[in-house]
Amino acid sequence: MVDPIKVYPAKPSKVYFYGTCLVDMFYPDAGMAGIQLLEREGIEVIYPEDQTCCGQPAYTSGYHDEARAVARAQLGLFPEDWPIVVPSGSCGGMMRKHYPALFKDTADDVKAAEIAGRIWELTDFLVNVCHIKLEDLGEPTTVAMHTSCSARREMGVAEVGPKLLGQLKNVNLVEQVRAEECCGFGGTFAVRHPEISGAMVSEKVDTLVNTGAREFVTTDCGCLMNIAGYAEKNQKPVTGQHILSFLWERTNGDGGKHS
Repeated sequence: MVDPIKVYPAKPSKVYFYGTCLVDMFYPDAGMAGIQLLEREGIEVIYPEDQTCCGQPAYTSGYHDEARAVARAQLGLFPEDWPIVVPSGSCGGMMRKHYPALFKDTADDVKAAEIAGRIWELTDFLVNVCHIKLEDLGEPTTVAMHTSCSARREMGVAEVGPKLLGQLKNVNLVEQVRAEECCGFGGTFAVRHPEISGAMVSEKVDTLVNTGAREFVTTDCGCLMNIAGYAEKNQKPVTGQHILSFLWERTNGDGGKHS
């Protein structure tokens, strides 16, 4: 489902920021870091205050009418033709890839398709639209990277996180085995199939621990909550952070806490 050809826009003066539920409720630092990174690139960030859920939990559970009702509330939030950046491959994938089908043959089909065409996963936007250049101010550290299934398979941005980390001179990025495998979260999948999800995240944590890194970064808060939560509960020697928070800390002079 990855775009066969990506046509990136020119660097804009303004963007809309779609924050996502998990950023809003659990990881606001990741959202703020994303906004700060964009502002440092000279872009004005507009945060529509009435934004809510993108509708993905209902959609992937088969409740398309309910998902459409939730998603419809987002369509009027972005009236100008500025890009819409999302700090999540999962929510970004829902909006870019599934909104057109969700609203097909409805009164909102044209609007939904137009919105979908302006959705960009934020790290992809930083690399390929902003052409960001990072100066690492942190202490030497080793990290592993986990890319979500949606970021990899829907948004096609698996290479973007490593590119950003590769700009940080004091960061040693180590690769986990079977890096493309799911962590077991999958939104409501983890609730409906807890035994399968638990086995998957257990294996994912073990692969991260086996890299020798004591920290991992990821582009998606769902994966972060799942992996880091399992590791903490089971006293595994690895912690996690959203890549946007990691990048901001290391390039804003706050990276010294990493070791």
